[in-house]
Amino acid sequence: MMKARNFALAVALAIGTAPVAYAQDIPAASLGTEQPEAGQDSVLSVDVTNQAAQDLFLAIPAMPTAQVVATAAGPTDELGRKLAQVIEDDLRNTGLFKTLGPAQAGGIQYGEVNAPTFGTWSARSAQALVQGYVRANGNGSLTVGCYLYDVALQSELVRQGFVVSPGDWRRAAHKCADAIYTRLSGEGPYFDSQVVYVAEQGPKGRRRKQIAIMDQDGANHRFLTNGQSIVLTPRLSPAQNAIVYMSYENRRPSIYLYDLGARRSRLLVSNVSLTFAPRFSPDGRWVLFSMAAAGNTDVYRVASSGGTPQRLTNSPGIDTGGSYSPDGSRIVFESDRGGTQQLYVMNADGSNQRRISFGGGRYATPVWSPRGDVIAFTRMGGGAFRVGVMSPAGGGERLLTNSWGDEGPSWSPNGRVLMFFRSAQGSGKPDLWSVDLTGVNARKIPTPLDGSDPNWGPIRP
Repeated sequence: MMKARNFALAVALAIGTAPVAYAQDIPAASLGTEQPEAGQDSVLSVDVTNQAAQDLFLAIPAMPTAQVVATAAGPTDELGRKLAQVIEDDLRNTGLFKTLGPAQAGGIQYGEVNAPTFGTWSARSAQALVQGYVRANGNGSLTVGCYLYDVALQSELVRQGFVVSPGDWRRAAHKCADAIYTRLSGEGPYFDSQVVYVAEQGPKGRRRKQIAIMDQDGANHRFLTNGQSIVLTPRLSPAQNAIVYMSYENRRPSIYLYDLGARRSRLLVSNVSLTFAPRFSPDGRWVLFSMAAAGNTDVYRVASSGGTPQRLTNSPGIDTGGSYSPDGSRIVFESDRGGTQQLYVMNADGSNQRRISFGGGRYATPVWSPRGDVIAFTRMGGGAFRVGVMSPAGGGERLLTNSWGDEGPSWSPNGRVLMFFRSAQGSGKPDLWSVDLTGVNARKIPTPLDGSDPNWGPIRP
């Protein structure tokens, strides 16, 4: 028998959510005979690297409930439709799947969850079937079941369950979508993650800028700062319990750490003429940033607990925009030491600095992929800003966007998708967008205000 996973999932206390846990058992007796472990021989898969590959067709009916119960998130039958819709949205937005969602697929009976009517879905040309259920528990929590089936082979590929507070029902949907995406693509998960960014509003020259946090799909949005001071470049810590950012509070550019649990900021670096783009090291012990001192701008690091900054570069010109490799051994940054703004890589202690960008135009905002295989950047030339990637050695450069003002890329947790901001020509108003590594699947991310400087956090535990 396929055993359900049984381990707790911690959640950042900062955002006021209750813990999410995998269900200790996914009820089988009440749903029919439990399916044997299967899926090893299934040929169902999607090719994330081939933009011409045919999309896989998924059916995702509404999730049934054994008994309609009123919960803090709404009645369980209504939640079943919402859960299926979030799963459909996640999978459809990858550009890898065609979907028949709950609005078209309708619902199923509770007993069908682990005993599907495969003939029904085969007749509708579905290749894979996503089913599940939602159940209200006596302690106020919800159990959400998640199943994936190969319709042609009539076999079970995924079976997972999650126990969540009513306020976290969307997280269960994202976890389910992650399990399905991972099984069919072979890639790591990324749907159950968060993004911090700068929310903007107001006329040009007097923009109000606030740090905001939301789920990667734009849901559960909330503001973290009040907009009384300009804020820039927010970056989540690896532990997802803090955000480092720049602020012009008291009209001096300084670096602050926002504690998500305590919901307050503390000063990290001050009394400098100018600072740029702070970012955590992979282990969270350091914050990398740039600082102008004595007429020169260099890359520094400072302990995230505070202390005296340590200078890592010391060349004429402007060195800024540092990002660590996933193992923390190297740093990519930008510098105009050669006459134009280009990308350089160095060891984490500042040694062995070497240029890696040699294409036309200027390069900025480099960020290392969490997979370690490529570096994303903004390339400026011909009056346009475009997002691209290259290898850490500088080869294989590819531009992924072709708009007028695309910049500031940030990686999804699995290193397959980039989020960036796109400024409208004329007004200059920015919006958040994402694009995958094929450069084909681009989409706008919904935000209540204009958005810039996105930072995509790790997968939530």
